[in-house]
Amino acid sequence: MGTVQKYLKGDQFLWGLILLLMVVSFLPIYSASSSLAYKFGGGNTFKFLTKHLIHLVLGGVLMYAVHRLNFRIIGKLSVAILPFAIVLLIITLAQGTEMGGANASRWVRIPVLGFTFQTSAFASLALLVWLARWFAKPRDLEPFKSLYWPLGAIAATLIFILPADFSTTAIIFAMAFLLMFVAGTPLKHLGKIVGIAIAGLTLFILIVMVFPNISNRVSTWQARIVNFVGDDVSDDASYQTDLAKMAIAEGQVFGKGPGKSVQKNFLPQSNSDFVFAIITEEYGLVGASAVILIYVGLFRRFVRIARRAHTKFGTLLVLAAASGMMLQTLVNMSVATNMMPVTGQTLPFLSAGGSSIWMTCIALGIILSVSHTDVKKVVGQSEQELEELDTLTPDMQ
Repeated sequence: MGTVQKYLKGDQFLWGLILLLMVVSFLPIYSASSSLAYKFGGGNTFKFLTKHLIHLVLGGVLMYAVHRLNFRIIGKLSVAILPFAIVLLIITLAQGTEMGGANASRWVRIPVLGFTFQTSAFASLALLVWLARWFAKPRDLEPFKSLYWPLGAIAATLIFILPADFSTTAIIFAMAFLLMFVAGTPLKHLGKIVGIAIAGLTLFILIVMVFPNISNRVSTWQARIVNFVGDDVSDDASYQTDLAKMAIAEGQVFGKGPGKSVQKNFLPQSNSDFVFAIITEEYGLVGASAVILIYVGLFRRFVRIARRAHTKFGTLLVLAAASGMMLQTLVNMSVATNMMPVTGQTLPFLSAGGSSIWMTCIALGIILSVSHTDVKKVVGQSEQELEELDTLTPDMQ
């Protein structure tokens, strides 16, 4: 046990849950990808399983490397990483590539390495870490003008994600809003921020109505919302959600068994957006409940680490890193159970996709870093002295 703690630092129970989720992910990925294997992979299901393994290994390396860093170093790096992420978003919006027929401005192809990368996932994490560092410093948040820097950073990030991906934009805004609330932003300012966001979204929709070439997503958002709230919906419009509900209903209590899902052969994005429906069909209510309990266990550890952090920055950084995983999980499961309109959000670790897994691993690495470096006895300093460490370097003000 001592050898394990020597190399895997931080919350050991959290490490166990992460490794458990990684191992559990192989069965649903292998099963849910079988139909795609016959459509696009020449029937080679192991190709998708191997790809998932490579993503997990690379993600594990990133998580291990990040968790060995002092979380204050991560905060300082965010000052340079956030502008870099915004530049990547601009490149993606201008030269985005198509993935599985999806909107062409979400992924950017890395020519040398030969793979695609969803830059919004990287940008969201960079933004939240930067916000955590900014709000951790002693500030007077009473005047609204004191929030110009964080609001500018949020706007500069979201404006290049919105034309291609409204759901991700909404989730990032929700995470940033939650972070500002926890950091102590006055409620009157939070109300103004919501009003500004609504006004900005309305302006964007009006501009797209006048210049349709700017984005083709407004009509998609409208159709998904109408399909969700409307009573008179065509079979074609509710195709995905109907299949997902059928998969969940057919799972009953104990499920059909591993690999025996029928709806995976018909459900689009069965190994990503709707993987929870396939899990429920194959493992039933028992299996789905077990998966939910694993995520609940993760979230409880996040809260525990955040509450035990000895600095405001440590607490905010855990919230920043954990909020994305928490919201993605809730949204993905809500879509699969028809509690929300279709959004295209993945289920952390259990959905196929490199970008999502890598960013989740980096976020977990940040949380693990806080769990073992934000401790008074390690540096032998008081809580006040630890807080002062976060003000040693200049920030964007």
